[in-house]
Amino acid sequence: MKKPWIVVTRKVANEAIELLESAGEVDVWQEDAPMPRAVFLEKAQRADAILTMLTEKVDEELLAHASHLRIVANMAVGYDNLDVEACKKHGVIATNTPDVLTEATADLTFALLMATARRLTEANRFILAGEWTSWSPSLLAGQSVYGTTLGIIGMGRIGEAVARRANGFGMKILYHNRRPRPEAEAKTGAVHVDLDTLLRESDHVVVLTPLTDETRMLIGEREFSLMKPTAVFVNASRGGTVDENALYQALVTKQIWAAGLDVFSQEPVSPDHPLLRLPNLTALPHIGSATLQARAEMARLAAANIVEVLGGREPLTPLW
Repeated sequence: MKKPWIVVTRKVANEAIELLESAGEVDVWQEDAPMPRAVFLEKAQRADAILTMLTEKVDEELLAHASHLRIVANMAVGYDNLDVEACKKHGVIATNTPDVLTEATADLTFALLMATARRLTEANRFILAGEWTSWSPSLLAGQSVYGTTLGIIGMGRIGEAVARRANGFGMKILYHNRRPRPEAEAKTGAVHVDLDTLLRESDHVVVLTPLTDETRMLIGEREFSLMKPTAVFVNASRGGTVDENALYQALVTKQIWAAGLDVFSQEPVSPDHPLLRLPNLTALPHIGSATLQARAEMARLAAANIVEVLGGREPLTPLW
């Protein structure tokens, strides 16, 4: 009997590859750069399963030519690169990797908040440029974190994990979500408020929503105008949730204090992007879950979903 053919679109942890090899023949893209679209389409034509990254777009075009495909396992909790409805139409199971990256992403989100508020990357550039010549009371003074008010937009698993970290900093926590989360409130003391109240009252605003039609461009000119002039804004969700032109204007005009971004609307972001020229912008290359341990667990879970489906069983973390 012919073994199932499994395509892996990037090098992942050996444990995940070994797990996949127990279920079929594995073809791993060996480059660090994303698989070219033409190559991806060609490989998909004979694939029984594909383990994808956020860089691979799984849409109607691909699915229409992938007659053998049974599952697409996305190695991420977000899945805006997958057309889930098209997968459902073609009978292709789609999965993601929730939970295993929650704590790592929450760590990074809070670290980005602190780095932005306390101007850490700016301070590092200051030293490297040889500008540290003396001490001054106002030298690179930032905004306090301890005892301030944190506003979390999107109280999912990661939002709740960020709230737990905020508890350790004595922060008052406000959150906005599609619906209240009483269990998260009980664990963290967070208070559910409408979006405008959160924006007006928070010292630090963190966006942690998935990218959907409802959340696309969720934060724009109007929303920035409601924030405090001392506010620190952090986006660790998806770049498309924020109007980057409006953010640029808010930073240039000092409508808000500073911003930290782990995500951009176009990734990789161009090095000449206007936002990157601003001293009050801290930028990271979408590394929210980038710990060795979390990435290995994400790969293992994606592989386990494939093994289950190819074995005739239900996936562990289905999207439909």
